[in-house]
Amino acid sequence: MIEISIPGTREIWQLKHLVLDLNGTLALDGQLLPGVEERIRTLSAHLDVYVLTADTFGTAATQFRTLPCHLHLLTPEDQVRQKEDFVKELGARHCVAIGNGMNDKGMLQAARLGICITGPEGAAAETLAVADIVIPSITGAFDLLFHTKRIKATLRK
Repeated sequence: MIEISIPGTREIWQLKHLVLDLNGTLALDGQLLPGVEERIRTLSAHLDVYVLTADTFGTAATQFRTLPCHLHLLTPEDQVRQKEDFVKELGARHCVAIGNGMNDKGMLQAARLGICITGPEGAAAETLAVADIVIPSITGAFDLLFHTKRIKATLRK
């Protein structure tokens, strides 16, 4: 678990789950971006890690077979709802969600902490609008979770 207290609020966030989009967030053209594997390994000691994907490139099972995370394949219809429902079923108050695409909007909005990656694929404007934090890279987003004072500095009221 990762605990974060945001100055100007009385809450202490207790994050237990990390929910990730695959393509555009962790991977480009179906291949994991540099730094992703080692950061997932490190974060999995503190959070339950879930990767949600439609597996557009058919590489997810191979790429995640040795990583300490749960792979969840989505069906083609209404992926916004599927991702949002997944976060809610885990307990949204205890989730951090990271994504970039239009189908990530619901999970970022539902999660206690929603992080939008602008990355090499870009980001959907509607998803940017609902995110708590916007950052250019997945490694930067993971590093926020390692250095929570950065989150405090960004979200203080």
